[in-house]
Amino acid sequence: MALNKVYLCGVNTSKLPVLSEEEKKRLFDRIEEGDARARQQFIEGNLRLVLSVVSRFNNSGENPDDLFQVGCIGLIKALDNFDRSLNVKFSTYAVPMIIGECRRYLRDNNSIRVSRSLRDIAYKAIYTKDILTKKNDREPSIVEIANEIDISPEDVTMALDAIATPASLYEPVYTDGGDTLYLMDQISDKKNKEEKWVDNLSLAAAMDHLNPRELDIIKLRYYHGKTQTEVAEEICISQAQVSRLEKNALKKMKNYL
Repeated sequence: MALNKVYLCGVNTSKLPVLSEEEKKRLFDRIEEGDARARQQFIEGNLRLVLSVVSRFNNSGENPDDLFQVGCIGLIKALDNFDRSLNVKFSTYAVPMIIGECRRYLRDNNSIRVSRSLRDIAYKAIYTKDILTKKNDREPSIVEIANEIDISPEDVTMALDAIATPASLYEPVYTDGGDTLYLMDQISDKKNKEEKWVDNLSLAAAMDHLNPRELDIIKLRYYHGKTQTEVAEEICISQAQVSRLEKNALKKMKNYL
């Protein structure tokens, strides 16, 4: 069944409820008190969020009903782990969790075919690694393994990677008192990581609190790289006014963040 149809998993998507931020806050208060009905209402009120995320995987070839159910699992996990003290919108936190569940499902249900020659090299390398470890009382390098079986280090590495089981970034690796540590928490990614994405969303929300002139100045200064003098010429005010408005805008954004 296509995602743009009305019914998905027997649910009439056109009638899915939409919660306001105030309604979410009230439901969260009740959820924290153990109100199961409030929890159910909150989940139902965020099914449209699941639907929008699942639509990103429209070309995956998977059954949309299955993906929708998997997305709901991600939504529930997000609800169980959401920390309101972070002052981040629930949707901002939930979207990566829902995406992670969908990707893990697609990974687990789409087996990667590995050629027999690669498997043979990988198994030979693993066997040789065990022998060398026992012989030298240490773990051998890829080069040592490659030399032992007379295969290039590049081919050994490729073969071992091919048979390795992929791990989800949302795979829990440690739990202590309800605080779950996920694999992604142990990976450093300075270029593209969830925290940076959340920061960008928070920054966009902070910019929504600026008046039109302040917003224009911030965009020209920090997105287009213009000097205060260039901005002043473009919007026909003095450089001193640009400086004052820029400082006020940054102060507003800082207070919001």
